[in-house]
Amino acid sequence: MKIHKNQLQVKTIKSQDFYEITDEVRQIVTESGIKEGILTVFSPHTTGALCINENADSDVIEDMIYALDKAFPDDRKFKHMEGNSQAHLKSINLGNTLSLIVSNGLIDIGIWQGIFFCEFDGPRDRTVTVHIMGE
Repeated sequence: MKIHKNQLQVKTIKSQDFYEITDEVRQIVTESGIKEGILTVFSPHTTGALCINENADSDVIEDMIYALDKAFPDDRKFKHMEGNSQAHLKSINLGNTLSLIVSNGLIDIGIWQGIFFCEFDGPRDRTVTVHIMGE
């Protein structure tokens, strides 16, 4: 079994946004030479997340941010000193790890799907780890 690991740097420019990293992850898969295996994408940040969602219509991202703001609004009753409790809540609900299948050297995702880093407390410099195991 082969193992390949690499990191992506994501420089976010807004307080909240979704940054598509699909092409960068695909490049890492190609560089790995692994044709069949498991791909893990991991974000070590507590106010950012990862998701797979539609990448064909940018309105989907705006709708997601709108809905997340409604579900997890800023609240004066939050006690966290940094004032970003809503970012932490969004992060834990979307999650920080994706597990995907690599088949024939390609990431097995749908035609309208993309891999996104989700920023909820930017702008910041973020890191995403890509780990592939297989043959």
